Amino acid sequence: MPIAVLAVLLFFLGVFLTEVCAIADEAEQVVTVTAKRYEYNPNTITVKKGIPVVLEFTSLDRLHGFSCPGLAIRTDIAPGKVATLRFVPQKAGTFPFHCDNFCGSGHEGMTGTIVVTE
Repeated sequence: MPIAVLAVLLFFLGVFLTEVCAIADEAEQVVTVTAKRYEYNPNTITVKKGIPVVLEFTSLDRLHGFSCPGLAIRTDIAPGKVATLRFVPQKAGTFPFHCDNFCGSGHEGMTGTIVVTE
């Protein structure tokens, strides 16, 4: 195969792979969530069914937890670190989440919802 043909093929392969990677990155929804006594911000997270989601958590004060039993996802959120949680929602609906590491007298109110749309 002549070098010019090979160079053209490699060029188009590179363009194709770049486009595929860009599409994959665009399809992933990233949501930044902060946790502090006794709240999450945001406390309502809206995502789409079948679209990959990355939740990036930071704690502003102490160890917190994040548990969403309806979507079977959970992580610890330690201060000074980013906790990353990846998932693909497979069903539409509203799913409550809560802190599952006791953080003080307002702990039971540290809740929110993930809304998965079609």
